[in-house]
Amino acid sequence: MKKLLYAAALLMGACTAQPQKQAGTPATPVEMSEQIQLVAPDSVGGTSINEALAARRSWREYSAEKLSLEELSGVLWAAAGINRADGKLTAPSALALYPIRVYALFEEGIYLYDAQTMTLDRAAEGDHRTAAGRQPFVEQAPLNLIYIADLQAYDGKGIPAEQAVNLCGMDAAGYAENVNLYTAGHGLRSITRGSADAEALLRILQLDPARYRFILAQSVGK
Repeated sequence: MKKLLYAAALLMGACTAQPQKQAGTPATPVEMSEQIQLVAPDSVGGTSINEALAARRSWREYSAEKLSLEELSGVLWAAAGINRADGKLTAPSALALYPIRVYALFEEGIYLYDAQTMTLDRAAEGDHRTAAGRQPFVEQAPLNLIYIADLQAYDGKGIPAEQAVNLCGMDAAGYAENVNLYTAGHGLRSITRGSADAEALLRILQLDPARYRFILAQSVGK
């Protein structure tokens, strides 16, 4: 019985404690410009997958501290980075169509992630974090990710529009959970959200609502 209670206590501690960053981890400041060149993620780092699963939770409290270039690069690579020589991504996609675009919202602007070049390209200037969600913490988080689907990816596939949107939801959920596990394993915080001002986001990004659809949002920080 004592062993069971001890094991339960250890499990509770693992589930409530936030992982600590490893000593000696580089922390290069992000230089905000028209294009941000990201760095390749370290193939070895963070906690084990079991530790990340135990630590994963939805955070609603964020400091104003910005992510380092290494942290930002890792988060985006986890979401939709290339992990194989054939160009396939870290997250799965139905029919391997990859219709999801990943946008990063900062205080300084909105950027589109390009996995091929490992860059963030500015899509809109200014602080638009309030459009990324209705909760107060959204504006405080230094990074918000927006997952927007390009429905044109399904043209000619014989897939009904409603089913295509459902497939986009599945894809975006995979991207977001990759981020949640990455942040849990690297001493960061995140939460997946369904609420955002979709109309405003598409307008700001000058995206045609007949072609593009907001799917999910996510706040990331410390």
